[in-house]
Amino acid sequence: MNQTNKELKVQKPKVESYDISKSDETLHLAVDLAKFIKENRLYQNIQGKEYVNVEGWQYAGSRLGILPVVEHVVNISTDDEIKYQAKVNLLDLRSQLVVGAGFAICSSKEQGKKYYQEFAIASMAQTRAIGKAYRNILAWIIRAAGYEPTPAEEMDYSGNEPAKAKDVAIPTEKKATMRTAQAAATADKEAEEQPNGSVRYASAKQKEEIIRLLNYPVITRQEKTKMLLNINRFDEERAAQAIEKLKKVIEEREDGQSAAA
Repeated sequence: MNQTNKELKVQKPKVESYDISKSDETLHLAVDLAKFIKENRLYQNIQGKEYVNVEGWQYAGSRLGILPVVEHVVNISTDDEIKYQAKVNLLDLRSQLVVGAGFAICSSKEQGKKYYQEFAIASMAQTRAIGKAYRNILAWIIRAAGYEPTPAEEMDYSGNEPAKAKDVAIPTEKKATMRTAQAAATADKEAEEQPNGSVRYASAKQKEEIIRLLNYPVITRQEKTKMLLNINRFDEERAAQAIEKLKKVIEEREDGQSAAA
């Protein structure tokens, strides 16, 4: 590779993001957001209203250069209740300042969570805290996109459940089977979000580097979207691997383009 190509490689491409302080840009974001959420079905219909999943809120935040950083996930359980509290801060990558925060709690005493495993309770507390933090500063953008300004994870889904028949006895054996199936389904759904006290989540610097690399023209929109939706699940090791992989992909694709030219 000649010197000119090397110099081009180290240049940072222009990041395609919006500025929350500019109303015209955020309105463009609302249009983009409405399309993205609809196409990827990142919402839940609850009693006839559409609520955006936390992945949709994360996408909106990433387009504004605002990413969540988990401050803590604390076990506040008692003898008869599994209960976790989480706090998430929002970091503006441009200014490196915290621009928002969100607290959330999840408990095994909530409706439908009686048989949740402990990691699932902790994971939901963290997920809710991320959605809450974004809601505090971006609710109006989600509303402008045509959705309810409350994260879907905060809503009570019982309103969508069919009415239960009264006075119908369920055999004990069948109840046990139902409980086992419910616990297994919960574990399968949230296993990949399992929190661990020893896990060191990706740093803000690592996330910023991933976003910078994702904005290279040789990275496809599909690749960019997939990684943005999972970026807050990365620990430090996985984030480092993602950065190295992106650098390698960019280098290979740029070399291919140079050869073709």
